[in-house]
Amino acid sequence: MLSSLKTDGGGAQDTRLHPDPHHPNPQPGLISSTVNARQLLISCAELVHCGDLPAAERAISILAAAASPYGDSIDRLIRQFCRALSVRIGRVSPSAASSGSLQSSYLLFNQMTPFLRFSHLTANQAILEAVDGHRHIHILDFDTYYGLQWPPLLQAIADRSDPGDPPFIRISGTGNSLEALQRTGDRLRNFAHSLGLEFQFHPLLLPPSVHSTNTSYNFTPSCLQFHPSETLVVNCVLFLHKLQREDGNDDGSRKLQGFLRTIRAMNPSVVTVAERETVHSSRSFMQRFVEALDYYMAVFEALETTLPPTSEERMAVEQVWLGREIEGIVGGEGDGRRERHERWDSLMRDAGFSSLAPSTFAVSQARLLLRLHYPSEGYQLQLVRDSFLLGWHDRHLFSVSSWH
Repeated sequence: MLSSLKTDGGGAQDTRLHPDPHHPNPQPGLISSTVNARQLLISCAELVHCGDLPAAERAISILAAAASPYGDSIDRLIRQFCRALSVRIGRVSPSAASSGSLQSSYLLFNQMTPFLRFSHLTANQAILEAVDGHRHIHILDFDTYYGLQWPPLLQAIADRSDPGDPPFIRISGTGNSLEALQRTGDRLRNFAHSLGLEFQFHPLLLPPSVHSTNTSYNFTPSCLQFHPSETLVVNCVLFLHKLQREDGNDDGSRKLQGFLRTIRAMNPSVVTVAERETVHSSRSFMQRFVEALDYYMAVFEALETTLPPTSEERMAVEQVWLGREIEGIVGGEGDGRRERHERWDSLMRDAGFSSLAPSTFAVSQARLLLRLHYPSEGYQLQLVRDSFLLGWHDRHLFSVSSWH
């Protein structure tokens, strides 16, 4: 493995991961059902939205105290949303987890749920089929992060290759930390060389605008090194939503369309897209709040089937990784927009792309992943207009598609 799933022992300890197991419950019976909990959280959000901050603070405090940190998924969801609301009204400071804690919780989330592994596996299969038989492969990976997607693909390419004449693979990985990209590149390079593959990794810094509403993000092919003999692949896993911004005039959609048309002009062999199936683009705080509440309610329910309530790994995922996401949506202004699959489908087609239907093998592989590693009956996989939709019961949570 390229990365350890153990928590970075050198990082600062997050006290939220070790709550008192005898946490007081001053309001027994307050949270009587999922519907009741949902309505209580919405009521707290409405107080925040209306500006009645003293009442909101009291309501949030009572509700948070009634939810046990070792309780069921609803209790734990309540605590994260109450914290996010507290951040919004200035009652507590935003979370500031160490880079080690973030990496550890990300790796745990990847291990405990199928969502990221499903996205990577499905995108990789589309890439593998698109580059089959090609000698020089260039992958442009937007938001490389820890590079977890690529070892399985490198292994699959090596398994298909002539050991005496391996293909050349180059990954141009983007991110906002040169140091992190270099570490990722070193791990991938060592792994690829252990497989006998010729490999290069080029870090490409994203401008700060990807995470800011104040400037525009203009990607140009001149940022990259291209060779005529290369087969180009573009990978956008959990990236495109970052290019949309709430600015009141839908300028974010125009910028995203410009980005997609630039990618289209590069004539890639395949473009892979994976995104969460949720809408955080409304200017209305209440609409964003309710959408986020319903989305993460399903995610927390899925986590509950994997690990017991006392699991520190589960707490790390819920509080550090998912809690950070929830704070970003509820505690701030939700500047990073997300869309549902239907919207991504339309945007890609408008930019001149055509969808690629997943192969029979890709469908079988995705179903096998769920059956072998995540056997809970709650996970549902659907194929809609050439796109995979993975969800929990009747709620779609992630979509993956490929285009050319």
